[in-house]
Amino acid sequence: MDYSLAEQQMSQVQQQSQATLDKMQNLAQKLRMQAPDETTGREWAMDLREVAVTMQQQNQGTMMLLQQMAQYIHTLENELQTHPRPSVQPRGWGSGGGFLGNLTAGLGMGAGFAVAEDVVNDIFNAF
Repeated sequence: MDYSLAEQQMSQVQQQSQATLDKMQNLAQKLRMQAPDETTGREWAMDLREVAVTMQQQNQGTMMLLQQMAQYIHTLENELQTHPRPSVQPRGWGSGGGFLGNLTAGLGMGAGFAVAEDVVNDIFNAF
């Protein structure tokens, strides 16, 4: 996998995520219109909103992973082009330090989840 392919994957995940959220919003509107009463319609829409939040959080985690991978691939490609003996060495996927440690560190993932919930809230704000 090279850097451009990782970028393509990120774009594809974003497009799929938005398409899924759009379909869920349409379904929520249909459920509300077909519900036997307002309370039931609101409950169904809120249940669907919870599913949408969970899916968006999963998509944000996937995007974070793809971004980290793309960054790492880009660094390796640059090192291989500029140095016959690169200073950056490929690492395994072990837990703790290294790639996965960097992936889960910091506020980035938490901020991504907050953004995801805001997006879903905007979509389902009518409910």
